[in-house]
Amino acid sequence: MIDQDHGRFRSIIKGRIKKELQKYVSHGEMLVRKGKDKVAIQMPSIDIPRFRFSSGETIGQGPGDVGEELGPAQAGEKAQEHELSLPELAALLGEELALPAIEPRGKKTIQSHADRYTSVAHQGPASLRHLRRTFRETLRRQSAQGESPIFIPIKKDMRYRSWKTETLYENAAVIIYIMDVSGSMGDAQKEIVRTEAFWIDTWLRSQYKGLETRYIVHDADAREVDEETFFRTKESGGTLISSAYKLCEKIIHDHYSPNEWNIYPFHFSDGDNWSRDDTKISIEILEKSILPQVNQFCYGQVDSPHGTGEFHKDLLGHFGDKNTSLSMSRIRDKEDIYQSIKDFLGKGK
Repeated sequence: MIDQDHGRFRSIIKGRIKKELQKYVSHGEMLVRKGKDKVAIQMPSIDIPRFRFSSGETIGQGPGDVGEELGPAQAGEKAQEHELSLPELAALLGEELALPAIEPRGKKTIQSHADRYTSVAHQGPASLRHLRRTFRETLRRQSAQGESPIFIPIKKDMRYRSWKTETLYENAAVIIYIMDVSGSMGDAQKEIVRTEAFWIDTWLRSQYKGLETRYIVHDADAREVDEETFFRTKESGGTLISSAYKLCEKIIHDHYSPNEWNIYPFHFSDGDNWSRDDTKISIEILEKSILPQVNQFCYGQVDSPHGTGEFHKDLLGHFGDKNTSLSMSRIRDKEDIYQSIKDFLGKGK
């Protein structure tokens, strides 16, 4: 009964989270990581039913006014933290945004192991006892001995489900995050990128067992960094987008063969680029080298008071909106993160 009540409570919690999912997606500060595979979400507590004094005929004694709650207020009247696993959160995101399952293109290269119950053994734990096979062996023995067919198994009649460990091959994938850290990209823009990257990671990890992540920052030059540096870097100066695309191209060439890996570059920028010539170079690298090798290239343009937003227009003007390997999104503020995720992941590539 307790398990059933706990299951119903979990269903209520998930229903509340799903109902308010857009708010949680847009405001990353409402989610707190709890270790590697869980998050805690701040949400109002669930109302707990209580007895109240009635104005009608009642049974009972004691002081109290009509409508007053019987007993002290329960703990948990304020917002509480409720934990969810990342796979549960990914399932809610996929359901609410109607995200299709990913269709991998790379070979299966990551090995994992699974136990399959494919045979029957003479020994094993009681929990794996195979009743039908045990019953059959008992009848067979009793019939051979000329006994009346009464089901009284002995030890040698017992049969148990047995397993065989199989090697499975999972699809390997890599996310390559690229972010413009030039002077026009402020803390607000970087916070949007951090929040959106969390949800992208959550979804893609639910689709791939083997997922690697690489990080590139760029202004006039590009360099690879770790995750913490990626979100904390403060730079100034101009932007050469081609420097980031050249480094992305090199990382793919050196480490991630498109025949074996599913590749997802995500580039976030405010759309400023130093020159029209560099924009032409960037588009050429993207068209001739990166797009043919990746599952999908995603460009997210985060609006900035100091950015012109031209690069989004340049990409749209060159590729149109028909290129299946390129997804683009305009992110004006936190409220656009929800739609941006759907723009990026809604193709199921």
